Amino acid sequence: MSDDVIIRELTPAEFGPLIREHARAVFAHDHSYRIDDALSETETEQMASLAARMGKPFRLYLGAFDPAGNILGWTWGEQQSKTTFYMVNSAVLAPHRRRGIYTALMRRCIDTVRARGFQLIYSRHNATNNAVIIPKLKAGFVIAKLEVDDRFGVLVHLHLYTNPTRRKVMDYRTGQEAPDAQLKGLFKL
Repeated sequence: MSDDVIIRELTPAEFGPLIREHARAVFAHDHSYRIDDALSETETEQMASLAARMGKPFRLYLGAFDPAGNILGWTWGEQQSKTTFYMVNSAVLAPHRRRGIYTALMRRCIDTVRARGFQLIYSRHNATNNAVIIPKLKAGFVIAKLEVDDRFGVLVHLHLYTNPTRRKVMDYRTGQEAPDAQLKGLFKL
């Protein structure tokens, strides 16, 4: 990534207009839909009520900008539980792809979330979205599961464990590693 890219944390008020302005262009060829568009008025009210019960989870909004302040890309995510952070959406505008901007956004997100104490960072991606999957695998994410979703189709879930023991357990669970003395103790084997 060149030095002329600035990544900064955004407020929801700053982030909302940026994503509304550019998301359609970035995701023009996907066939996903907004859940809200499929709901009745009653269901929309019920969802709002349920969301209000969830409290105020930690959310992170990051934008990548050029020196003139033009948006190049973004990432955002939110707390799912006391241990888990979900990287919900990331994008880099077409003219700025393949310059390391996505990787820089991802690393900044990981560093920020890890510093907050989250144990697991996960994301979901179209199973053929190699432009995102490959950088995440290089950053230490592992494929955790596949999902067929009504909104997005076939998705691959990627997990990054910030705790090295939990990552070791994942390697054991997938058959990649045999249990060592630490894991045998953990599992009381």
